[in-house]
Amino acid sequence: MYFKNFFYSFFKSYFHKKIYMQGLSHLNNARLNYDRITNLQDVEYKIFSQNGEDGLIDFCLNRIQIDKPKFVEVGVGDYLESNTRFVFERTSASGLIIDCIKKFENKVKNNMKIWKGELYIHEEMINTNNLNQILEDYKFTDNVDLFSLDIDGIDYWVVKNLPSNFSKIAILEYNPIFGSKLEVTVPDLGEFDRKKYHFSHLCYGASLRALINLMKSKNFYFIGTNLMRNNAFFISNDFPKEKYFSNIKMRELDYYTSSNVSESRDKEGKLNYLKGNDKLKSILDCEVVDVINFTNKKDKLEHLLKKTNL
Repeated sequence: MYFKNFFYSFFKSYFHKKIYMQGLSHLNNARLNYDRITNLQDVEYKIFSQNGEDGLIDFCLNRIQIDKPKFVEVGVGDYLESNTRFVFERTSASGLIIDCIKKFENKVKNNMKIWKGELYIHEEMINTNNLNQILEDYKFTDNVDLFSLDIDGIDYWVVKNLPSNFSKIAILEYNPIFGSKLEVTVPDLGEFDRKKYHFSHLCYGASLRALINLMKSKNFYFIGTNLMRNNAFFISNDFPKEKYFSNIKMRELDYYTSSNVSESRDKEGKLNYLKGNDKLKSILDCEVVDVINFTNKKDKLEHLLKKTNL
């Protein structure tokens, strides 16, 4: 068992170092073309992130000239795949990571060398009311450069409770299945679990339009998404698009909500790979909140679609 653990640890460390070096080399070359980028997705590149956010983050940090970002990431798993891990390792940054998985700190420490920077590790399920207090306790209420939220649930309500200008760059997960027209989110339930809320696992989070308008009220503008169409990027208005991202050409929201991800489940919990409009049809009986016309009032998704003629 000792030798098995030793070799596992050795090869894991070796391959992570290899991935890190290849990623760093790629980004160093990519930066030579940042001035010519017109679509945020053109800089997508995966190192330690799940879906290519490493490249998008590097581009955004580079454009607003931040070398050593102070970051917060909520929803990181065991930190093997996360939006901020590469940033932490590359820049020896100061960061706060939060997740509710058991023995969270031990799992993170087993997967990486946290001595490379100032990494604060907090284990707790995030709800609408507790994030601000956690940020205050760790002194991450001011001068945050990068904020990432991915809790597969009440993300909208958590962000709504944050102050304006809570970061310079924000990455928020959204649900593309809700489409480009609706401004909806799942209800504000304390311990929301997408697996329990609907057997398909497809009714979670908020629509992209709902998050864009919410972030406008927080002094942010929308700059694009990843290619998978599930993470939206926002920039503080303190860094005007005309000055820092003038080459980025924005598209209609239909483009950013056209997702081909097929992760649905049947009533037995087995993957059934629903595609296209079938994904939306499978959750029509789910209760959501129309944050524009019926604020805080739950209604079935099917009813909202009929009311809005969608």
